Order: sequence, then structure tokens, then C-alpha cells
Amino acid sequence: MPFEIDFLRAGDSNGDAIILKCGDTKDGDVSLHLIDGGFTNTGDQIIAHIKQNYAEKATIASVVLSHADNDHACGLIKVLEHEDFTFFDLWMNRAWDYVDEVIDSFHGSYTRDGLIKKMREMHPYLVELERIAEKRGITIRAPLQGAKIGPFTVLSPSRQHYVKLIPDPDKTPTSYASEARGILGSLLKTVKDAAERALERLDYETLDEKPPPTSASNETSVVQWASFGNERVLLTADVGPEGVAEAAYYAEHISLLSQPRLAQIPHHGSRRNVTPAVLDRWLGTYPAQNQGYAVASVGKNADIYPRTKVANAFTRRGYEVTATHQGWINFVRGYDRRPGVTNAPVIPFKPDVGDE
Repeated sequence: MPFEIDFLRAGDSNGDAIILKCGDTKDGDVSLHLIDGGFTNTGDQIIAHIKQNYAEKATIASVVLSHADNDHACGLIKVLEHEDFTFFDLWMNRAWDYVDEVIDSFHGSYTRDGLIKKMREMHPYLVELERIAEKRGITIRAPLQGAKIGPFTVLSPSRQHYVKLIPDPDKTPTSYASEARGILGSLLKTVKDAAERALERLDYETLDEKPPPTSASNETSVVQWASFGNERVLLTADVGPEGVAEAAYYAEHISLLSQPRLAQIPHHGSRRNVTPAVLDRWLGTYPAQNQGYAVASVGKNADIYPRTKVANAFTRRGYEVTATHQGWINFVRGYDRRPGVTNAPVIPFKPDVGDE
């Protein structure tokens, strides 16, 4: 099946916005899918991009919110409000849908209704997306493990993993568990902010096998997998090592686990979100060549991302690394490439990582 995927530069800092087109143009069975919407001002950018490159009055089969962070969610509000576009499904996870499974993790001062109210107050953009979906007749679905979203299969989070993380994200009320971790974290915060200067080699991995944890909100990110013939695509949003590992286990369980040809680098290329073990599991061991392509969704002014150690780790395993610093990046297979679209510059392997 032919496909085309655009990674947009979503803002000046960081954010995600991805547009996928797939299907056979001969019989007209073509669909668009939108994954994340960046910040609020990214909404206009997405609308203009779709109108210019796909259709003035586009039908978007599915919109996926990978997780409830504003650099992924807020731009979707303006897109879903756009009256020239037609939408079928909005895929997003909402913490309050699982309140009965997590209420015991919170202080007893919360009633069921009180906890739902508090959760909704702390995610106003999700509430707004709900409102728009109801107004426009868009079905809201939960993107949990095993769900089929167009050509994609959701590999993570599982329902169990998502529910376990609900009491932990910054944008849910404080739970007993997060308070305990906060105390422990302050006791353990003796690690230096900058690592010592080191030279990297293609045959030696320097990524930390046990990095400081990413946020629980990031770990709830939806990990998606699609196969287009021999072209395999892995989208990771801001997921951390736990979610990447869960995705790999599930993919193996359903006989999907194989090296992707195109992989999104988690969380803009942060060092907290990948480890050597999970990269080996997904991408294969190193040194390797010509395995595929890896892209980091980064902002215009986010020069420190992707982190050099992370970019090197993907390069080490045979992936050409690109990033959206200079604008949107296009990958296309089976369709004619749009006029004027060129390959993004490849980030070279850098032996000297400075003070990362």
C-alpha cells in the first residue's frame, strides 16, 4: 500500500504534528490521518498544510492525541473546529474514564465526582476537544493496546499500564505514590547536571541504561505501528523506556516485531526516553548500516534536540537521523513526490558530544 507521511515543525520549542496519507489512488480508497496537533498556534499551520498539500475540504478518518500534554493537544482544537474538514474518529485517552479504578490511589478527601471534576479542570483542552467532538458528531475512542486506527495498530499503552500511570502525571491531583517518589527523588538528586566530556564511537554505546525517568504523562504516549508492504512505520510520540518496551513485547506477542524502516525518535530526542536495551530490541544491534530512517520532531529554536547521544545511538544502528528544525519532513512511498519537496538533511554521527 502506498503511503506518505509529513512530520511538521510544531512551534518554536517542541511539539508533535504528523499527517499520514495512505491508500490506492486508482480506486479512490485514500485516507488521511492526523497524529497530534502541537501547540495552539500549530493548528493554523496544520490546516494550511492539509489544504495546500492534500485537499481544501479534506476528510480526515482519524485524529490521534498521543497523550494529554499541551504541546500535542492544543493545536487539535482549532483543527477539529475547522468547518471545511470532515472527521470520523478522535482517539484520545481521558483519565476520568477510569476514575473507579484509581480513586483509591488518591487522598480520601476526593469523592468520585470530585476527582472527576478535578481531573477535568486540570485538562481543559481535553474537555474542549470533547465538546467539539460532541458538537460535530465525532466519535471519541480510546487508543489502548490492540486498537486498530486505520493502518496502525496501537502497541502501547495497555489499559493496565495506562491506569497504573494515571495517579502519577503532573496534571492529575497528587497521589500518595507520587508524594513518596518526590521525597525519594530529593534524597537521590546528587547526580551532576552535565556528564563528563566523552568521545563516541560507532562500535560503543554511551547511552545510559538507567536514565532519570521521564514523566508519567510521557509514558502514557500512544505507540503506533503500521506496515505498508515492506515499509514499516513506528510512531512513538513522547513515550519513555517503559512504553517502548511494552510496545516491543506486545508486537512480539502478535508477531509484528520487526525492524521499522521509519521510526520516530521518542520525545524529540531526549536522553530520558530511550535506552540501549530498548533500541537493540526495536532497531537491532550495532554497528549496522542502511536499516532505515529516524526522525525527531523538534521546534525551530530547539537546537539541543535531538540530543547528540540519542542521534548517535540511532545512527550507530544504521538509521539516517533527520529533524524538523528547518521545516516539515516528508517520507513517501508509492506516490509521486510533490514538486519542490526534497530530502531533509541527515544529522551526521558526532564523536564529540561536548557536555551532554
